[in-house]
Amino acid sequence: MSIRWTYAFIDRPAQGLGRAQEFWTAVTDTRLSEPRGDQGEFATLVPDGTDACVKIQGVAEGSGGAHLDFAVDDVAEFVESAVACGAAMVAEHEGWAVLRSPAGQLFCAVPWHGEAMRPPVVRGGRLDQVCVDVPPSAYDTEVAFWGALLPDWQSLPGSLPEFHVVKPPPGLPVRVLLQRLGEERPLTAHLDLACADIAATAAEHRRLGAEIVSHGRHWTVMRDPAGGTYCLTGRDPETGGPARP
Repeated sequence: MSIRWTYAFIDRPAQGLGRAQEFWTAVTDTRLSEPRGDQGEFATLVPDGTDACVKIQGVAEGSGGAHLDFAVDDVAEFVESAVACGAAMVAEHEGWAVLRSPAGQLFCAVPWHGEAMRPPVVRGGRLDQVCVDVPPSAYDTEVAFWGALLPDWQSLPGSLPEFHVVKPPPGLPVRVLLQRLGEERPLTAHLDLACADIAATAAEHRRLGAEIVSHGRHWTVMRDPAGGTYCLTGRDPETGGPARP
């Protein structure tokens, strides 16, 4: 069974949702859709002339994070396959479902509505990755799970020993990075942007209200105006792979 489309979901506390929406629509050069959900908690970041691949929601508890939506032809079939791979059902809604990976990462199965055209790179950067930060004791199981869940994707070691990439077929806009944490703590997830020039992108994001948290080997950790952390990573925004020389 093939994944037809992928969405990166930005999860932020409901009380700061407006700030998050304003920031992320500016970063991705999109406009906000009409709100959805019982509390108006869901919205899509809509680009001009292409198909959306980023959504945002307000969460009632916790500090938020990120998750993936997988758009498929048959939601029930995908759910059955995911559970067989080791996922747990969290909530079943009319036409879509929420599941949890063995280590606790939430993801959703949603119907495919014909999305096919990936949004372009915006000012040298592209939001293209959900990074799942996994405690060491669960890392091998989590790597095996995502490889089994997404058999048509490439599951391969990352640029450093603590990373593992699950790379979609060409055309799908969001990929998965698994990061082994250095200590035992609960699983979290964050967004990554592929950037041609990390320093220039960081300066632009600071202008929009974000702040720099720390610098890594090939990445910079940022905090958006709603308090959510994300990373600017030195990768080719077109391919998601290593930066061009």
